[in-house]
Amino acid sequence: MSDSVLRTSANLKSPEFEKNVRRIIDLLTKIKNEEEQIRQGGGAKAVESQHKKGRLTARARIAKLIDTGSQFFELGIYAAFEMYQEWGGAPCAGTITGLARVCGRTFMLIANDATVKAGAFFPMTAKKVIRAQNIAIENRIPTIYLVDSAGVFLPLQEDVFPDTDDFGRVFRNNAVMSAMGIPQITAIMGMCVAGGAYLPVMCDHILMTEGSGLFLAGPALVQAAIGQKTSAEDLGGAKMHAQISGTVDFREPDDDACIARIRALVDKIGTPNASPFSHVKSRDPLYSSEEIYGIFSSDPSKQYDMREIIARVVDASEFEEYRAEYGETLLCGYARIGGWAVGIVANQKKHVQTLARGSDQKRIEFGGVIYTESAEKAARFILDCNQNRIPLVFLHDVNGFMVGKDAEWSGIIRAGAKMVNAVANSVVPKITVICGGSFGAGNYAMCGKAYDPRFMFAWPTARFAVMSGDAAASTLAEIKLKQLEREGKKVDEIQKKELYESVRATYEHQSDPRYAAARLWVDAVIDPAHTRVALIWALEVAALNPEIREFKTGVLQT
Repeated sequence: MSDSVLRTSANLKSPEFEKNVRRIIDLLTKIKNEEEQIRQGGGAKAVESQHKKGRLTARARIAKLIDTGSQFFELGIYAAFEMYQEWGGAPCAGTITGLARVCGRTFMLIANDATVKAGAFFPMTAKKVIRAQNIAIENRIPTIYLVDSAGVFLPLQEDVFPDTDDFGRVFRNNAVMSAMGIPQITAIMGMCVAGGAYLPVMCDHILMTEGSGLFLAGPALVQAAIGQKTSAEDLGGAKMHAQISGTVDFREPDDDACIARIRALVDKIGTPNASPFSHVKSRDPLYSSEEIYGIFSSDPSKQYDMREIIARVVDASEFEEYRAEYGETLLCGYARIGGWAVGIVANQKKHVQTLARGSDQKRIEFGGVIYTESAEKAARFILDCNQNRIPLVFLHDVNGFMVGKDAEWSGIIRAGAKMVNAVANSVVPKITVICGGSFGAGNYAMCGKAYDPRFMFAWPTARFAVMSGDAAASTLAEIKLKQLEREGKKVDEIQKKELYESVRATYEHQSDPRYAAARLWVDAVIDPAHTRVALIWALEVAALNPEIREFKTGVLQT
């Protein structure tokens, strides 16, 4: 084997390996159970009500629409998780989004779930639809909307209606996508009322099933507003819009016929422009992806070799490591994933013995910490990837940048700024996976949410916040204790411990990946063994956008 091939030294029989496996399996079991509960939508009664109307559920529609035997790569399933409890919750934010293949072509699917409050838009519903549209815009993904919505959830209208990431942005994005030449097909398969009625009319093709409704105001509101009495069918039924208003392109008798028509239309759409990124035939890694469970350790005090993770993600376990002996707490290198060429920037969690900068004194660099040398190496590597049109993949397990006198004297702030600059101005697709910790400025330098990754995934073991839970709890508890002391209150050791644990529990909850996914800070919480699959989906859709703007960094603090 060549030096490019990553060799494994993982002990698959060790107690530590087995302990790590059990921990991740437990987390995955919990997440899979929660996801299955979320997929129930509004529950059995709501599903039955949908069926009585002669309509399929949103998930059943998607299953019939996508190619037989293909997978639906769902995004945002945790949206609104544990939110809106005072209104009975909003599983999946009442909307299903994700990537799928229809007639062999990749589409973004956006489907209202009418079993959740009649498909009404909660604040997170609008944000979820907008996130899906933004992904489609960035990657030029053709989009299919399956509309079945009562419109804005009125009790929360102030948080749905007015802002740049609220309801109106959906229709603005429809117009922008159309102008960009991104195909959009809408099927009205239930209610489509009020402002939401603009969505289908701003798309390329409009389909509508019998029994559905499309109107700016329903019969009750029309009567209240202008005193006119009319039936829903006469006001905005499929027959009226097909024969009189001329608004819909295809009138279909039911969901099955409508889905068949969508597939027929998709079959005629022209092919996209060629991708600018290198792609060859895919090759499987040499090692099982499920071995990641035992290799990875979420214990901050434990070490592991990130190369072992990379070896189970990249094609043929081949990794051309860049400056392997310099700045060793960050791994940079070239590989292929699913045949697509990528540049990988990954935090190394093994401690490294090296020489202090500018001397022959040995020192230990801690795994998961970004030092001056590693930041400089990563910045240069990111520049190279932009120069050569190579998409970037970031694998996070980072505590942050090194602190202290030696670090400051070495110019850690300048080096960190250089790396952040390179990430911020990068023009090739960026895809982020948070494996373990992602804290402080380390999150920014490793292409956190604020740095526009095309996709952002998290493992169940992910934690991201300003600092770790222990550090935050100690800091916040100390502040609270001093406040109590100033008020003349005495706190004994038991109370101190209770305060610490209370603060820590809150902080840990807020740094959980499901908390982030509920707010769409990550697109999906993924099984570590499915990391390669998720990255292939992301790389394939990123390749749909042939445009790469000119790469400029501005002033670099050299």
